[in-house]
Amino acid sequence: MTQGLKGAALPPGVYGYDDLAIGDWIDAGSAQVTTALIDQFAAVSGDHYALHMDADFAAEKGFANRVAHGLLVLSMVDGLKNNAAARLDGLVSMGWNWRFEAPVLAGDRIHAGLTIVGKRKTSSGDKGILRTQFDVTNQDGDLVQSGTNELLFVL
Repeated sequence: MTQGLKGAALPPGVYGYDDLAIGDWIDAGSAQVTTALIDQFAAVSGDHYALHMDADFAAEKGFANRVAHGLLVLSMVDGLKNNAAARLDGLVSMGWNWRFEAPVLAGDRIHAGLTIVGKRKTSSGDKGILRTQFDVTNQDGDLVQSGTNELLFVL
């Protein structure tokens, strides 16, 4: 949960724009970052950079294992959000503002939490935009990625 905001931990369910208050938060759960996922992401993205694909190269650069693609981890976070027990009933994502805070290694387990940090209605008044803050940690509790995502809701 983002520091400084006091809201409710949302229980399982599907939440629309009007159901949510600034400070409400969702524990989106966790997922293991495997070498198979890294390989599959490389195949889809075409990003075969040695740091992602070669454990010996990663070790030469000072990493204990292959480093996951930052966008793979972000994609996993979006999947965790969309499959959490408490889900947002948004129509579309309007964009991400994201930081890769620390490397995520093959074998790490990531955990994602999101907090509602902003709400506004569009000028037409028939849609709402919700801004969420994500904090992604590894199995040691270290922040590895963070950022915001804006979602468009039909009212």
